[in-house]
Amino acid sequence: MASSRAVPNLVFRRLRGQRSPGEFAALVRRAAREIGEQVACDARYVGRVEAGEIRCPNYAYERVFLHMFPGSTLTDLGFAAREAVRGRRARQADGGSNTQSTTYSNEESDVLRRAFMTSGTATVATASLGLCALPVPERLRAVMPSQRIGESEVGAVEEAVRRIRLLDDRHGADRLYKWAAHPLRSAYALLDSGTAARGSTAARLAAGAGELAISVGWLAHDSGRLEDARSHYAEALATSRVANDPALEAHAFCNTSFLARDGGRYREAVRAAQAGQQAAGRLGSALLLALLSLREAGGWAGLGDRADCEQALSRAHALFDRGTSDADPEWMSFFGEPELQALEAQCWSALGDWPRAARHGYRATTLQKPHFARNLALYRAQLALDLARANDTPVEAAAAAGQVLDVLDEVQSSRIRAMLADTARLLLPRRRTPGVADFLDRHGDTARGA
Repeated sequence: MASSRAVPNLVFRRLRGQRSPGEFAALVRRAAREIGEQVACDARYVGRVEAGEIRCPNYAYERVFLHMFPGSTLTDLGFAAREAVRGRRARQADGGSNTQSTTYSNEESDVLRRAFMTSGTATVATASLGLCALPVPERLRAVMPSQRIGESEVGAVEEAVRRIRLLDDRHGADRLYKWAAHPLRSAYALLDSGTAARGSTAARLAAGAGELAISVGWLAHDSGRLEDARSHYAEALATSRVANDPALEAHAFCNTSFLARDGGRYREAVRAAQAGQQAAGRLGSALLLALLSLREAGGWAGLGDRADCEQALSRAHALFDRGTSDADPEWMSFFGEPELQALEAQCWSALGDWPRAARHGYRATTLQKPHFARNLALYRAQLALDLARANDTPVEAAAAAGQVLDVLDEVQSSRIRAMLADTARLLLPRRRTPGVADFLDRHGDTARGA
């Protein structure tokens, strides 16, 4: 029977030495940057490790810790072996104890029970998302330790990715994020179980888990949970490197660049986009390279570097004009002319050329298909904000923002709400202008009811 208390990681505590937890966390983040990883390490995380609450770090932290202490293994650093924490052996050794020392394994087992497998078909998600949860514990216990994970399990992970993306297109991130974490944890529990088949099935499972991490990271990103998003993207990037998967690596860098730009880390946005282009160069997708060039342009725009921004935009247009190909990733279904125009609008907005930004933003709104409800609302919110910033088109700004208010019950996005709040603030001095007061009143009612 396991102890009733978590076992402190005294080795890790000795490695910290005289540094405070915050100072040591800063060293971890610095080491991560040295190897191109991103971890959201803080004093609380260090404390959890030392207290034994984190028995085994995720892949991103593992790479960082092994970089910081060359020649060491996880067990040398006081952690439990990954397979001991996440596999069946840990559950057996812990005797089903509901103690602190077994919380991590028990949480993953609970996720698996809720999320996976029935009658040979694995289904991922939750009923609240409209995705059936089919808990069959005996089936789980039978499959995980003794059988190789096969087509049905891998297919479930891939289907979870598709469904989350579809629901995000329709509804935005705020309603989805807290539920989408469940299939993500289940996918990584499968990946870490060590029972996956070799070859293409194992590669698909790794790719699926990584893509799911990116999808959940995007939900975190769009709902304003930037540090959570950073962690999910780092997990996907680590998975891509373990699996030697350049497509997943390019996608992870693409989203990391976008997140860095939104977080005001513009040089990081440029570097991540350039790293993504290096990975994508082996894939043969001109559209993927076009999107990564747009991400780079966004970083340059944030830095105020108009020349490099224009160069990246020109490259993006040239690549986009090559058209689609069989090499284009499935996740890029959202990327067409409307997204191209919207991302260029963001660049001009960052550079302070708001009339030009509004012209591109208007094109994005007129070209976007209605079933991309979340993206259409985002384009209109960006257009409204740029029109308000231009300060000579308040009526048009209020009209565009009013269209976004019309769909806020359907589309839940903290990013969009923040844009509307900024638009309202800019339009407030123009309240007496016909059409503006109506938007301001409606926005006030919406904000109070949120």
